[in-house]
Amino acid sequence: MTNVATALSALGDPTRRRIFELLAEGPRPVGALAALLPVSRPAVSQHLQVLKSVGLVRDHADGARRVYQIDPAGLGAIRAWLDQFWDRALADFKAEVESTGEHQE
Repeated sequence: MTNVATALSALGDPTRRRIFELLAEGPRPVGALAALLPVSRPAVSQHLQVLKSVGLVRDHADGARRVYQIDPAGLGAIRAWLDQFWDRALADFKAEVESTGEHQE
């Protein structure tokens, strides 16, 4: 399972965040990612390894190249972590509306 803190830390780097955003559009090989970024292909590979090590991307062989894509499990872990705040905010909002409604009647 993805450690949310390390995943968020990995996404704190602007290049890794951009790579992640590009992969959100669909799977891509390293060369295609490098063509869209102002960094070298070896640098893109290093960034991908960081993203892979924290569970945010996965890869598979396609002939002689590696194709990367977002790992839904890693993304799901981050979403679950964020959802706890959303759920809490909605519960607080509901309680506020209900308590305000009681005072108006």
